[in-house]
Amino acid sequence: MIQTLRNAWRIPEIRKKLLFTLFILFVYRFGAAIPVPFLDTPALAKAFDDATASSGGGIFGLFNMMSGNAFKHGTIFALSIQPYINASIIMQLLTVGIPALERLQKEGGEAGRKKIASITRYATVGLGIIQGFAFYMMLKNQFGVMMGYNSWLEAIVVIATFTAGTAFIMWLGEQITEFGIGNGISIILFASIVSRAPDMISGARNMITTGKWWLLAIIVGAFLAIVALVVFINNAERRIPVQYAKRVVGRKMYGGQSTHLPLKVNMSGVMPIIFAQAIASFPATIAMFLNSNSGFAKFLNTYFGTSSVIYIVVYFGLIIAFAYFYQSIQFNPVEISNNLKQNGGFVPGFRPGRPTSDFIRKVLNKVTLFGALFLGFIAILPIIMSNFSSSLAGFALGGTSILIVVGVALETTKQLESQMMMRHYKGFLE
Repeated sequence: MIQTLRNAWRIPEIRKKLLFTLFILFVYRFGAAIPVPFLDTPALAKAFDDATASSGGGIFGLFNMMSGNAFKHGTIFALSIQPYINASIIMQLLTVGIPALERLQKEGGEAGRKKIASITRYATVGLGIIQGFAFYMMLKNQFGVMMGYNSWLEAIVVIATFTAGTAFIMWLGEQITEFGIGNGISIILFASIVSRAPDMISGARNMITTGKWWLLAIIVGAFLAIVALVVFINNAERRIPVQYAKRVVGRKMYGGQSTHLPLKVNMSGVMPIIFAQAIASFPATIAMFLNSNSGFAKFLNTYFGTSSVIYIVVYFGLIIAFAYFYQSIQFNPVEISNNLKQNGGFVPGFRPGRPTSDFIRKVLNKVTLFGALFLGFIAILPIIMSNFSSSLAGFALGGTSILIVVGVALETTKQLESQMMMRHYKGFLE
């Protein structure tokens, strides 16, 4: 990866994209330090630490991880990209369920995709207002860190600031996607998680000073093992052999070669993890509207908190569901089978057409199941471990963080390599 970055830096066009991406990330991290008006940020940080210490991270730890500590300090980027992720989930599900949107996506071309992107932006703003109101109610009722004005103007300013911050993050992500390197939203989420590295280093130092160096060694070893396993699974693929028949065109004979059809084990990357988190944390988001002492809020936090059995089961199931959902969007066995048939290709042992598509679908489902189970296992293992040991409570979100960071790093590296390949390709003239 380091060698890839060095080679990419030597190419002026890619260097400009890298610098632009770094500039956008600098703007994002600068905005994550700007506090919201009418908010007692030191009191919020203390209340947040007390809440996470008592719950082992909980939903507040999840929101703080997604925002890169902006949630803890009540800055303008406290909502992070959560509203955009939720809006994207809603739009993708509606695209599958509503024929008009499905036609707009498949047959509308570039104009159709722009229309869907525009609808997603409006939905993001709407969800940002709702989540901003929920966050305001939590700050007022549960933490009690508002300055005490208690006026409608205070509520409007706070909610509008949170919503504007989410809309600005969405715009920054789009700029990275269009003019920078990688997927903008994934890069911003990557930066949010990496920005918490100083806190993790401080926690490791505290373990050493308190004599828990053995626990730190176990965590570091598990971290390296998970990274190696994630890299291996992301690069793993199932290869279906494909044979092309020989055909004569004029005086020349074409075809006859053997190749393969690669099926990635983890075809959907880290998106099932991100989307599953957004859905599984929805009950806890509802609890933010309510007073923490109310019975319904306690019920939601107890049975749907990030350390509860229900949350673990729902989280695991959603990861598998979204893995299959993304697989169905990205890979169409019928279309692949038709393309092979039109080009004279076939899978040995299967007739062209429906038998080939059925075989590809069967193999694809098995491969996707393995990749989804891997993602789910890595995501819930730290949560299960934290329930057995309070010393590991602060690492309950570690598996998800590693999956996102490593997955985004690998995807960005592949994009860099593909762009370098395009610029170093010499063609057929030499």
